[in-house]
Amino acid sequence: MKKSKSIADSGAPLFFISLLLVLWELIVRWTSVPEWILPGPLQILKTFGETLPVMLKHAKITMFECLVGFAAAIILAFIIALLMDELPLVRKALYPLLITSQTVPIVSVAPLFIIWFGYGIFPKILVVVLVCFFPVVISLLGGLAAVDNDYLELFRSMGASKMAIFRMVKLPLALPSFFSGLKISATYSVMGAVIGEWLGAKEGLGNYLTLSQRSFMVDRVFAAILAITILSLMLFAVIVSVERLAIPWHRLND
Repeated sequence: MKKSKSIADSGAPLFFISLLLVLWELIVRWTSVPEWILPGPLQILKTFGETLPVMLKHAKITMFECLVGFAAAIILAFIIALLMDELPLVRKALYPLLITSQTVPIVSVAPLFIIWFGYGIFPKILVVVLVCFFPVVISLLGGLAAVDNDYLELFRSMGASKMAIFRMVKLPLALPSFFSGLKISATYSVMGAVIGEWLGAKEGLGNYLTLSQRSFMVDRVFAAILAITILSLMLFAVIVSVERLAIPWHRLND
């Protein structure tokens, strides 16, 4: 029963996406829209295959920026969330700043990084850190705060240290929230790297996207978008797999 439900759940979105692609292809063919304005899915796939070697070269740069920035954001978010959870004064001081930081568009900050640090990889990594940090720190902080106080009191009555309580109670119960933030940030990381490259870079999918756009090669623009989507889904799938290994009990409860 669960297996059939799982197939149905995964089949529904695939069917819907396939239907949209078929309609897109038919509309392009029936209306005779020029390919330089709106290519069909088949033309985009053809262009994707033809430009794959070039895009792989750019994708390696983008993926490196994603992974380094994503890892740095996780480490920073973990430390900040723990400090905010343990020290109420730090929480009161930092929480408004975290919320305010999300009101500043990343596209307005990224050019400053390029001015300050040049066109290398470092400013792109900073952009990734900025877009990934907030979902992780807020999710983990919420998970730590939501731990039932009865569990904490029970372990305290048994003489458990703060570290033992964190390791055996707070962290395991906060992991589902933590991974929820990771899944959101995983898709943001690719977007952040591409935005950084789009505003100024010599390599990367964002740079490839900009060059294709300026050359009015719309099929290559769509091919680059497809490559970016694939990278995002791959990173998301990795986080989901790690989540299933790290907290199998949460999956069983679902």
